[in-house]
Amino acid sequence: QVQLVESGGGSVQPGGSLRLSCAASGYTASSYSMGWFRQATGKEREGVAAINSRGVTIRADSVKGRFTIFRDNANNTSYLRMNSLKPEDTGMYYCAAGTILWLLPSGYNYWGQGTQVTVSS
Repeated sequence: QVQLVESGGGSVQPGGSLRLSCAASGYTASSYSMGWFRQATGKEREGVAAINSRGVTIRADSVKGRFTIFRDNANNTSYLRMNSLKPEDTGMYYCAAGTILWLLPSGYNYWGQGTQVTVSS
C-alpha cells in the first residue's frame, strides 16, 4: 500500500522558516519524482517544487530563492525547506510522487493528505 505522509507544517510570522517532510512507504520512492504542491482556500492547487530521481529540481517562480526541495532516498523522504515566508505562502501543502518532473498535478500518481502552513503576523 503506497502512502505519503507530510509533516512539519504550522503557523509562523512573515519572514519565518519551516521545513516540511514527506515520508513515503509502500514503494521505492527513489525511482519517482517527488513534488510539493499547495492550495490556498478558494484557489486551485499549484506546484511549488519538484525533484526527480537524479536530484534535478524545478521550482515555481514565486518561491525561487526562498524554497529548496531535496530528498533522502535512503529514508524514502523528501523535504521542502521554506525560508522568508510570506502571507501568500499560506495554504495546505501536499507532497506527491509521480513519473514526470513538472509542476502540474496531473502525472503525479500518489498524494499525501497535506499539512497546513499559515503565515501571519
